[in-house]
This record gives sequence, C-alpha cells and structure tokens, in this order.
Amino acid sequence: MYSIGDFARIGRVSVRMLRHYDALGLLTPARVDPATGYRSYEAAQLSRLNRLVALKDLGFTLQQVREILDDKVGVAELHGMLRLRRAELEAQVLADGMRLRGVEARIRIIEKEGVLPAEVIVKPVPPVRVAELSAVAESFASEHIGPVIQPLYPELHARLNKAGVEIAGPGIAYYEEVADGGVKIHASFPVNVSPDPAYDFDVVDLPGIDRAATIIHHGPMDGVDATIQNLHRWIEDHGERSVGFSREVYLEYGMGDPENWVTEIQESLA
Repeated sequence: MYSIGDFARIGRVSVRMLRHYDALGLLTPARVDPATGYRSYEAAQLSRLNRLVALKDLGFTLQQVREILDDKVGVAELHGMLRLRRAELEAQVLADGMRLRGVEARIRIIEKEGVLPAEVIVKPVPPVRVAELSAVAESFASEHIGPVIQPLYPELHARLNKAGVEIAGPGIAYYEEVADGGVKIHASFPVNVSPDPAYDFDVVDLPGIDRAATIIHHGPMDGVDATIQNLHRWIEDHGERSVGFSREVYLEYGMGDPENWVTEIQESLA
C-alpha cells in the first residue's frame, strides 16, 4: 500500500488532484484509515489512474472519463481514441492558425486605410490557353480559399509532367461564383497544347481582357486582401467599374521566402 503522497509521486500527479478524483468517485483509495482519514492506494490502481489522466488530457470531460473507465476501456481502444483526438487537435491547430493569419491580414488592411495604393496600371490582357484543375470552396473567405487552392497547383504540376506537357508561363488563378455563396476555384498554367480527352486535366482558353486594372502584390498570399481592396478603392476613386472576378498571376511564387513572392492582380473594367 502507498500513502497518497507516494502514490501521487509514482503516478506523476498532484495530491490535490488525487483528492479531487476521490471526491468525484473517479479513483477512490484502496483504504481509508477510519481514525486518521489517511488515504492509501495499491499499485494496481495505477492502471486506472493512467487511463484517467490520458482520457482527461485527450479532452474528455470527467463525466465522459467516468463512463469510459466504468466500461473498462482497453489499450487498443485508448489508441483509437488517441488517434481520433490527435486528428481533431491537429485540425483545430490548423484552423486556429488560419484564423490568426486572417486576423493579422485584416489588421494590415485596417492599417493601410487611407494610404494611397501602389501603382495601378490599366492595360489589355491577351487571351491565353491554360491547363487547369478546379475545385469548389465554401466561400470567398481566405480561410476557405487557401486550403482548396493550395493543393491544386502541385497536383496540376504533377499531372502535366506525367502527360509530358510543358508549362509556358506563370500560374494563373481565377474564380467564379456557384450556388449557395460558394466559389469555384480554377488553378491553371499556360500551355501550348490542344484539349485532349486523354488528359486528366482541362485545357481551356481564357479570354483576353480589353481593359484590366492591375496592381502588384508583394509577399505571401495571406496578405493579398489588403492589396485587392486598395485596387478597388483606386477603381472607384477614378470613376471606373470592375466587372467579373479578379485573376491572380503568380509571377514569383512557391520558391524561397514567401516575402519575396510577387503576384499581379487583374480586375476587368467595364
């Protein structure tokens, strides 16, 4: 038998926590001295303690822990719960990171309010033939766009290599609205081939733009919203009107420090 202090030391928990578990009926001492009230534990109780702590650290409530322990959960089941919880936590960390980057991007937008945008150039954009892959995002929110578009480019690159099709220019992304507020994302590379049903990607002709308001964005794409909003302020201030959705041309992207990435934003003018 072990005193509560020794049992806490061996089990790597605090005495206060053992008393708390006892009060909740989660881990009762093997013996309580009727005269002194001193709690004593057996080594065999370490098994329940280990499961209790593991389940609690996995995020289960103490009520859920009680129910699981009373069902005598086995090691294999614990491993399954661990894998599931790990996946949930990793997804939460990813979501929180994206949310934080979104907040930082909004702060950058706010900081730049009233600041004149970088040079805007109005120019024609020639038509271009592209190979593309497409997917649908839930909305235009950055946290929805990023996870959808990011895997499209490496996948498209791999498929083009497999088909022996050479890339003829920088990547281009364009968008179109779909039902329920969603957005269809087209990730593309310029190519010099004709459409072929044997390809596992689409080959389409992007129409030219007679007048496009263009602006250069420097840095990672999680800060592009500020650049796009600045471009639209310029368009409004100059009595212009944009039509359709913007295109993104990735002039320098995917290699080295993201701070060195260069993207041209193109807005079609009426």
